[in-house]
Amino acid sequence: MSENIERIKCLIIGSGPAGYTAAIYAARADLKPVMYTGLEMGGQLTTTTEVDNFPGYPKGVDGTKMMEDLKAQAERFDTEVRFGVVTKVELSDVVGGIHKVVVDGEKQIEAETVIIATGASAKYLGLESEERLKGGGVSACATCDGFFYKDQDIVVVGAGDTAAEEATYLAKICKHVTMLVRRDEMRASKAMQERVFNTKNIKVLFNTELDEVLGEKKAFGDEVVVGVRVVNNQSKEKFEIAVAGVFIAIGHKPNTDLFTGQLEMDDAKYLVTKGKSSKTNKPGVFACGDVQDHEYRQAVTAAGSGCMAALDAERYLGGL
Repeated sequence: MSENIERIKCLIIGSGPAGYTAAIYAARADLKPVMYTGLEMGGQLTTTTEVDNFPGYPKGVDGTKMMEDLKAQAERFDTEVRFGVVTKVELSDVVGGIHKVVVDGEKQIEAETVIIATGASAKYLGLESEERLKGGGVSACATCDGFFYKDQDIVVVGAGDTAAEEATYLAKICKHVTMLVRRDEMRASKAMQERVFNTKNIKVLFNTELDEVLGEKKAFGDEVVVGVRVVNNQSKEKFEIAVAGVFIAIGHKPNTDLFTGQLEMDDAKYLVTKGKSSKTNKPGVFACGDVQDHEYRQAVTAAGSGCMAALDAERYLGGL
């Protein structure tokens, strides 16, 4: 083996709740895990201000603080956390085979097991104001942030099943929900559309797109959402709606491009795992968290699957 190639037992790619939980369990099993965080250390939760639904934080916790806690716990058991991006993989088809990985285009690693926890990224519209107000009223997760808009007016952008589900969920919490649908019909299933149209405090605006998110600085200096400017794409008329929150529900993109052609994926490019395990179609390669879960996408379920991946990796190595 070349002196320039590092050999490790367990490589973890990604640093969200799934990755850090995998690291905790792998480290305690003496797998000496090495984690590469990716560009967004801590994952999507670092863009969330308050997390109220993760066990163990009775008063809630800032998303970034929670990820710092998970990182510290992983490092307590000697996980080596490195900032870097995996840029190339060559995954072995052989049981007991070595998986070859390149980090930042140059550093070469050989890993006996690989745990993939690269997550999925919420799709956004690309507006400057949308980016600026993330965490200040712009969200892509109703179950994460809906509670903070109790009895307030909000907007949901989207027309598919995800948007319909988020709108009906938010309608139980919020005073009024306005859905912005850019076409003259929804793409959601008929059943989901019926739920939307039968919910009294949901209003659907067809042929309507988000033009701008309107923010206002409060006394403490942070900018928060106070409304939206929308445009009718038929008449070109623009008008404003006063709202406290904007939920973008146009889907998620799993971060799986790196594994195209090597790992089995479903039609939406999520990694496919076998049965109730974290096993992929490559021996010694495991997937956990949002990269393989398009159903729940919660921090607690991601953490649980990270535990599964580490246990699967330990058992795989023990069986060699």
